[in-house]
Amino acid sequence: MTVIRTSVSGFCMGVRRAVNIAMETASVENHNVYTLGPLIHNKKVLDELKAKGIKILDEGEVAAPGATVIIRAHGIAPQIAENLNSMGIKIIDATCPKVKTSQQKVKEFAEKGYMIFLAGEKDHGEIISLKGFAESFKSSDISCYVIADQAEAEKAGEELINLKPDANAVLLGQTTISKDEFDLIGTKIKEFFPSLEIINTICNATIERQDALRELAGVVDAIIIAGGNDSANTRRLLSLAQSLGIPAWLAESSQDLPVEIKSYNKIGLAAGASAPDSLINEIEDEIEEAIYSRQGC
Repeated sequence: MTVIRTSVSGFCMGVRRAVNIAMETASVENHNVYTLGPLIHNKKVLDELKAKGIKILDEGEVAAPGATVIIRAHGIAPQIAENLNSMGIKIIDATCPKVKTSQQKVKEFAEKGYMIFLAGEKDHGEIISLKGFAESFKSSDISCYVIADQAEAEKAGEELINLKPDANAVLLGQTTISKDEFDLIGTKIKEFFPSLEIINTICNATIERQDALRELAGVVDAIIIAGGNDSANTRRLLSLAQSLGIPAWLAESSQDLPVEIKSYNKIGLAAGASAPDSLINEIEDEIEEAIYSRQGC
């Protein structure tokens, strides 16, 4: 029984940057430091931030006067930034540069009068921020549709073509969506709007992780995905592994390893973009402990 790690793991650039910014802010600001929502989807890291004095500001909560609020990698809608500024809140922007690019593209297309399709999860922070940029262009009646799959793409396409059959339309995606999902959504919308502009905003780190997982699946008997249940890219890795016909589980900590893992000879270990190296190492150590236990060492 052996453990084989995927060739790509650990924090992605955007997450690492956001965590570094938060840690640096905590070392300078000695009180009233918040993140607007959980900085990343990983309990281990959130506990570390809490220990540094960084609190989570949930939706609907109001920060204390003179507070510092860190914007997470997912970004925020411009309307929320305006509200924070109006309250005299100091904003530290840790939005991922890749998400910043997507926000700018959404804004540019909205200004041109395009109808906007966003491929992703409607409740995901990044999609909420992008939708906010689409709806911030007040001088035009821009329609913005968030689409999770082909069925929703068909419903949105039918609705828009009935409202504005001659509309210019563009499709952008959540940076962590899978390319297969994105392509299927684009194909369906094109049935209604053949001239649909498709802007591939999927992060290279997402594609690299998914490709590395496919490669890993070809040489192992089962796979553990390290990461948070709330992480979109981690859940997609789990779904991808399962779609490849290989037993796979998600582990938020070493305590989440299934007992079945002992029955496999080659265990693959992959990780979402918000899983720190310390968590990956911890899970690998626990798998190796299971190996020694099975071998009677």
